[in-house]
Amino acid sequence: MTRLTGQPWLTAPATRAVLDALEAEGGAGCARFVGGSVRNALMGRAVDDVDIATPLTPERVIAALERAGLKAVPTGVEHGTVTAVAERRPFEITTLRRDVSTDGRRATVAFTDDWAEDAARRDFRLNALYADGDGQVFDPTGLGVEDAQAGRIVFVGEPERRIREDYLRILRFFRFMAWYGRGAPDAEGLAACAALKDGLKQLSAERVSKELLKLLSAPDPRRAVQAMADAGVLAEVLPEVGDLARFAALSVEHDDPLLRLAALLPDEAAGAEAVARRLRLSNAQRARLVAALDPSAAVRPTMGPEAGRAALYRLGRETALDRLALAEAVEGAASPALRRLFETWPIPRMPVGGADLARLGVAPGPETGRLLKRFEEDWIAADFPASGHAARLQQLLETP
Repeated sequence: MTRLTGQPWLTAPATRAVLDALEAEGGAGCARFVGGSVRNALMGRAVDDVDIATPLTPERVIAALERAGLKAVPTGVEHGTVTAVAERRPFEITTLRRDVSTDGRRATVAFTDDWAEDAARRDFRLNALYADGDGQVFDPTGLGVEDAQAGRIVFVGEPERRIREDYLRILRFFRFMAWYGRGAPDAEGLAACAALKDGLKQLSAERVSKELLKLLSAPDPRRAVQAMADAGVLAEVLPEVGDLARFAALSVEHDDPLLRLAALLPDEAAGAEAVARRLRLSNAQRARLVAALDPSAAVRPTMGPEAGRAALYRLGRETALDRLALAEAVEGAASPALRRLFETWPIPRMPVGGADLARLGVAPGPETGRLLKRFEEDWIAADFPASGHAARLQQLLETP
């Protein structure tokens, strides 16, 4: 029998408070840790979230928590989920469930007291693992522990059936491959993802983008993304993607998921805008993606410091660094000196303004803007001198 050991989260006072509250209501063993915490513990990975499964109904869960003086938040009661808060830490508690009906996007569930039924509706065998308060692991599929230890991502039961229940599981297959998989992907699962990839069209953009960015956040997503491309899944999500060489090169050096997304796409501002809107990215994410892929004001790893300062001033720090990373991936050349400049050079502010021109007798209006633009271009070309501004303004006034 497998047992979890050396897991601080398992014996933490907050964890025990929640477990004790549930067992006071339903008896010993009525609550088990489930999914990610058990999987990660077996794989030697950090445990961030602690989820709990129980045959207790949501109403009984809430009553048990409140009797114990713990906060109970009904975050998804219709699906059996209540969030307990102990010592300001959340614990998601879900009643054991079985699917009544599914449509590829959402499921209608019924509560059950059968742990095997609950395991049978989960996505992958390494996620269908449970552990009691003493750390004893329960593996209803019989292969979840082996999968976790071997880094195998295998669907529970028939892959096509699991996918038809929720087509997001296609993306989850590749996301879990990126984060936890080792060796060749499961052939049956991969074939099912390829065969049912059209079902991704049924999903909301928000669900797709969230899953995609999680995948791209993996320490090394290259193998999973290549598998997605080979299966035709990547083209369903991002038809704009062509050659993966830039993405592969950039992903070795940079772990930012949005930058990795940019590396998958062509250098085209309008195209980046379309992708961002289709994926329903946030305004900040959309602006960053578009700026990174705008081909104007190109950044090259071979730039000297003067050209680098000009690019940094025009683009801003984030965009300059993004474009440098993309350029380095294409050209296969690192530029540590330019990167240090982009990271540390204090970007100066325009040293003159309309008030300075007004003191020279220029009335506010279009002429002010024209003169300031000319001054700025000259100032950039001269590598941002710190003095001589009044003389330059006077010279501009005297030059037709």
